[in-house]
Amino acid sequence: MNFSNRILDMDYSPIRKLAPYAKEAENKGVKVYHLNIGQPDVKTPDTFFQGVTDFKEEIIKYSDSQGIDKLIESFIQSLADSNIYFDKDELMITHGGSEAIQFAIMATCDPGDEVISPEPFYSNYSSFAKVAGAHIVPVETKIENDFHLPSKEEIEAKITDRTRCILISNPCNPTGTVYSYEELKMLGEIAKEHDLFIISDEVYRQFIFDNVPYNSCMHLTDILDRIILVDSISKHYSACGARIGLVASKNKELMHQILKLCQARLCVSTIEQYAASNLINTMNSYITEVKMQYKKRRDIMYNGLSSIPNVICSKPKGAFYMLAKLPVDDAETFAKWLLTDFSYNGATVMFAPGSGFYATEGLGKNEARFSYCTNVEDIQNSIVILEKALEEYCAK
Repeated sequence: MNFSNRILDMDYSPIRKLAPYAKEAENKGVKVYHLNIGQPDVKTPDTFFQGVTDFKEEIIKYSDSQGIDKLIESFIQSLADSNIYFDKDELMITHGGSEAIQFAIMATCDPGDEVISPEPFYSNYSSFAKVAGAHIVPVETKIENDFHLPSKEEIEAKITDRTRCILISNPCNPTGTVYSYEELKMLGEIAKEHDLFIISDEVYRQFIFDNVPYNSCMHLTDILDRIILVDSISKHYSACGARIGLVASKNKELMHQILKLCQARLCVSTIEQYAASNLINTMNSYITEVKMQYKKRRDIMYNGLSSIPNVICSKPKGAFYMLAKLPVDDAETFAKWLLTDFSYNGATVMFAPGSGFYATEGLGKNEARFSYCTNVEDIQNSIVILEKALEEYCAK
């Protein structure tokens, strides 16, 4: 029996593919500190669960393919607080930010087309592009420059007659980099001059630290018809499993086309939409408090990693990830070793190997992405374990 080339060309998630090793370690009684995945440990607001309780319909019906009015209006209100403005017909509810990105690529790319994205990038971007028959063309960013964008000329050198869009996350997963207005403006100029769309994944927009300003691609008012915004409740409200996101654009014709994809999958979970629509009633102090927690955790992880000999890391300004260079030849081999052959005081650490966030062969091989959306004690213990592990591993 044969499988499609599409599925054979896809990769397993670098974030999840080491999970069997972690499970085996835990079955042996080893405690595994999971720094590999962006699953917040902060409590989901009670307003979400109240939204479930308030659902009184006797039949769980299909909802409108665009999404329920109440949820659409709550997203419009939330985005307006960040000076991002949409009309109701410019926004579609999706199964998380993942479906939003996939729909955006499918609506703008044909098989064989290209999507430019700064690397390292969220590993599933490559999978989303491949599902659409397109592929990612990477633009390298470097840890020595805190993963900020290279020059306009370097980006333009990647453009061909098959390029259809630029895909970014801001703040960036996996680096935590927050792009400046000047960087976004440069991308806007490229999009305008080369007739491209910009897909801007801004699901971490609530978590920016150190008084760094939040700049959205939606603030580029001269190219709003080229911007496709992606957002989600997953990170803002610690509701990853709810799978509620959105795709939005001022380009009404584009949204009219994306509606076809929304209709093809019928609708997003009706109850989840009602529950998520009540999140707008969450007190602003919730986000403020969560942001303070993440900043504290970031500082502890950054200071801890930086104190380990020969570890190099960039201090992220947003999101809750940190990419670090480790003094090893292959971070994935080291990650497996941590789970199969090492423990310290009955515990070990799991991280996401950095190479999975690059499209260019060989890049990121000695890098690791660490998530700091777990508690302070776990981060502190993980730093101790990682230092002991590197000392033993490098001495072999």
